[in-house]
Amino acid sequence: MYIYSIILIVFSNIVYNISQKSTHHSTNPFVPLLVTYITAALLTFVSIFVFKSDKGIVESLHQVNWTSFVLGIAIVGLELGYLLAYRAGWNISAGSLVANILLAVSLIPVGVLMYNEVFELNKMIGVMFCILGLVLLNK
Repeated sequence: MYIYSIILIVFSNIVYNISQKSTHHSTNPFVPLLVTYITAALLTFVSIFVFKSDKGIVESLHQVNWTSFVLGIAIVGLELGYLLAYRAGWNISAGSLVANILLAVSLIPVGVLMYNEVFELNKMIGVMFCILGLVLLNK
């Protein structure tokens, strides 16, 4: 699962970015997002019955907390942000790379402060290379 999960993320992100970049530019951006979420909701609903758990749907619903609602808001922001970035002219290769480098660097203090992750010298050097890469990408 350790490797499979990363492969799934990479493959899904490739399909995601191609789909976002290929969305028609003159469409109201919220209409394709609505279709996207209906599709996701249907797939998720079917998956509940295919990938059964020890707990039933009702019991699992009782365990849902604020994070699911905040995640829903964040996903809309993420989807809309990518769609608008591509409409603004970002290349598929550079836009995603810039966003993900900035995301990774921004999550460092979150990991350190909220999750007690260790941030060592080799990671600091890696961050410096990421920032240098951003500078080079945008020249």
